[in-house]
Amino acid sequence: MVGSVGNGLVDLGGAAVAVNGVRKGMHPEAAAVAVAMEVESPPRPAEEEEGEGGEGSPTRREIVLGRNVHTASFAVKEPDADDEETGEREAAMASVLALYRRNLVERTKHHLGYPYNLDFDYGALGQLQHFSINNLGDPFIESNYGVHSRQFEVGVLDWFARIWELEKNEYWGYITNCGTEGNLHGILVGREVFPDGILYASRESHYSVFKAARMYRMDCVKVDTLISGEIDCADFQRKLLLNRDKPAIINVNIGTTVKGAVDDLDLVIKTLEEGGFKDRFYIHCDGALFGLMIPFVKKAPKVSFKKPIGSVSVSGHKFVGCPMPCGVQITRLEHINRLSSNVEYLASRDATIMGSRNGHAPIFLWYTLNRKGYRGFQKEVQKCLRNAHYLKDRLKEAGIGAMLNELSSTVVFERPKDEEFVRRWQLACEGNIAHVVVMPSVTIDKLDYFLNELTEKRATWYQDGSCQPPCLAKDVGEENCLCSIHKK
Repeated sequence: MVGSVGNGLVDLGGAAVAVNGVRKGMHPEAAAVAVAMEVESPPRPAEEEEGEGGEGSPTRREIVLGRNVHTASFAVKEPDADDEETGEREAAMASVLALYRRNLVERTKHHLGYPYNLDFDYGALGQLQHFSINNLGDPFIESNYGVHSRQFEVGVLDWFARIWELEKNEYWGYITNCGTEGNLHGILVGREVFPDGILYASRESHYSVFKAARMYRMDCVKVDTLISGEIDCADFQRKLLLNRDKPAIINVNIGTTVKGAVDDLDLVIKTLEEGGFKDRFYIHCDGALFGLMIPFVKKAPKVSFKKPIGSVSVSGHKFVGCPMPCGVQITRLEHINRLSSNVEYLASRDATIMGSRNGHAPIFLWYTLNRKGYRGFQKEVQKCLRNAHYLKDRLKEAGIGAMLNELSSTVVFERPKDEEFVRRWQLACEGNIAHVVVMPSVTIDKLDYFLNELTEKRATWYQDGSCQPPCLAKDVGEENCLCSIHKK
């Protein structure tokens, strides 16, 4: 399947011998790429970076987190005069791409920390890759640009509107370029509905929510969270009452980024109404990952426009498995006129954040929704939750502190001591904790492979007793911590 990988479990470093074998007959530029993929180049000292002040003038480039990709980038070079005749440049680029694909295959095998479903097959859509499909302007109004996919976009939007219980004639939405854009749009609508409103968001909300506050110059109040990562409505109530003269714009998380916690939407609404904010609040639901999973979880609280919410957004490249970043944003039609403006150049109107939008993404989403349908997604959600419980139980059996929220497939556990191990498995970390997001592409075999490697490595990290695993009580609660103090 496209997007799937074979059964071989060899990391990129272990593939060095094979790459060396290929390099013997390889174009020099492609050989250099192979080396860059095998061994990370040490970063250049900041003093050596050339700045904008002219040749040789130093500018400090501080890389705070992660690795400096610029030190191992694939250079773009002008072709030689005789390249068209020899075809040497084409051969070199083909070698680079083949090696890059090899790298993608390996990294896909060791992908656990980020919420992307890497199991998909879109081979049937290859015939459309030769077209520049651009959904300019309003999805519901055809512009003069005819190479678009609005028919697919509106079909996808109708499907999501049904899931969230909003009638066709009552909603407006569009396919965004990413999940962040969905949050930016939802909070912008809230700001336009209540121009003097204050934005409230839990401390564990996605960083894009606070980015929106900065972009729109909104007053933003951070609300404390419970140990689960869910918004603390007692603290929310206290902070609301400090600003009772201003309307409230609230970001509600349908699955937080790190712990996968689902905010209690009904309790948030009750807190607002009892605090005297009835008809003076706007709720945006950030459902990036779990917003599409929660409708298929038995006994889970509903995210529905039958409740007084203003907008919902989800990511299309996460649970759905779209191969490019995208998302879905739905809001009430009554709100959208506050944002809309006519654009004569397009013969349309526009109320989106971006102008041009990826016209391929709606087709990929439409294709998946038609292939899997409600029952298919339901089965995949149940599989993810089962596998997440399996991982949590196995971690605890191995003496590793772990937590799994009831409505989540995000397993939080002790941060591995070795950063190379973290990079190898692409784990997302925060302080003393890391997490694995169990997606449809994460199988029991993959989890066993990860667990076996983790327990083996962990035995060496702490074997001499000079250091101990971190205490996770403040992160996941004493009942989920298995440090030397809290181990029962």
